[in-house]
Amino acid sequence: MAAEPLFDLLRPYLRTNDNGSESHLYDEATREYLDRLLSLQLGAINNSEAQSLAQSAHTNIRALQALSTKSSRTLVNSADELRTLGTAIPQLTSDIRNLRAGIDTLDNGAIKFAEKYSRSVDNEILERRKRALLTLRNVDRVSEVLDLPTLLSSAIHVSTTQATAAGSNYTSALDLYSHIKRLRQTYPESQLIESVSRQAEDSMQEMKMNLIRSLKGHNIKLAAGLRTIGWLRRIAPELSDSRGTGIDAKEGSYGALFLVCRLANLLGLLDALEALRILADGETAKRLASQNMNNSVSAWSGGQQTERYLKRYIEIFREQSFAIVSMFRSIFPSTEPGSAEELGIQLRSLGLKSPMPTQSVVDKDDPLYPLPSALTTFPLHLVDLLSDTLWRYLPNVQDKSSRESLLTQVLYCAGSLARLGGDFSMILANLDEDGSDIMTDWVAVMKKHRVLAGRLQSMANNQGKEGIKVGGINGMVHKIPESLSRA
Repeated sequence: MAAEPLFDLLRPYLRTNDNGSESHLYDEATREYLDRLLSLQLGAINNSEAQSLAQSAHTNIRALQALSTKSSRTLVNSADELRTLGTAIPQLTSDIRNLRAGIDTLDNGAIKFAEKYSRSVDNEILERRKRALLTLRNVDRVSEVLDLPTLLSSAIHVSTTQATAAGSNYTSALDLYSHIKRLRQTYPESQLIESVSRQAEDSMQEMKMNLIRSLKGHNIKLAAGLRTIGWLRRIAPELSDSRGTGIDAKEGSYGALFLVCRLANLLGLLDALEALRILADGETAKRLASQNMNNSVSAWSGGQQTERYLKRYIEIFREQSFAIVSMFRSIFPSTEPGSAEELGIQLRSLGLKSPMPTQSVVDKDDPLYPLPSALTTFPLHLVDLLSDTLWRYLPNVQDKSSRESLLTQVLYCAGSLARLGGDFSMILANLDEDGSDIMTDWVAVMKKHRVLAGRLQSMANNQGKEGIKVGGINGMVHKIPESLSRA
């Protein structure tokens, strides 16, 4: 407190600032220095105080110089920031004011959000988000389900392009289709499963077309036919719906489909003889023209091209007709051995009537009666096809040996179908027209055939009595004339 009187004493000698204020003069440093002066003697103040002050001032100047040299960048940056501080503080104040005004808006928005997405009530948006999250968690499963139509289509395509892999790939395709059907039954309301099921149905339609196309292929084997019909039973169960019972109930519409496809293949093979048929048609036109001019059959002496055509035609017809009927009976075995449906059709002479269904397969409650097996009428169509061709072209062949050779081929063709219940050996009775000798030649061929067959049977019986083994009988077959060995 003793420094204050000294300060009052020295105040007139102290310099003030520009505005005349002295509030900054008496600070802590001034007070401490005045206390130090009061503690010194008068002589020390007069002699050494000036030097001490000068030394202190010099020290402070050196310290300021060192500080400015060492921290010049910091000082410059501080000065720059200090200059912007005047504008930053008002901007901060304005932002704080805006933030304070936006708190109410934010609070209102938070309240609305809480009310909108509250779990206490049914919320469509939340349900949609839950479904989206559920889909996200099961994205792998959904991806696998979406890949099913692609896998199914790929399996069917590979089966179509690669015949060697058709069996395994078709089986895989059917397994995939069964899996898709189970998914459809498990999730009937799922639009995703419904879409996948529609795509699978389209692929299965393509597979049906491929299987039907394969039934029309050349040289189809029994194993391939069995597999194809088995696959069709799985992917086209609607074809198993049938009005019939017994054989037809087991056969369904697959038998008719099989016969139609194989008939298309047969007609395709016969159409390949177009070049020979054109030549035969030319000979037919010449024969008719010759008959009109001379009014006699003997005026015509050609028929070589017709013989070639009929020979090839009968060979193809015999091989394919026997293969079709025998394969049909293997694929669709009858349930009643010895019935008319199992044996097919026993063609009668001239009439060519189909046998009526037996009493065991007639449903008396159905006024329309069950439809017969497709095989009961198929041989009729085959025989009509052959008889129309023979009726049209056989009169062109006037050479007796050539005609007998063709008739022998027809006889063996009838014998082949006879083993399957389709004998039509008497059908050529309708071909004897215009005074031709076809009927006479046909009777001669049948007589010769029966005589040779009787001799062979007699030789077989005689050898059997002597204990000859079956190998000996088989060896006798080779003694049949070449004209008969073509069976």
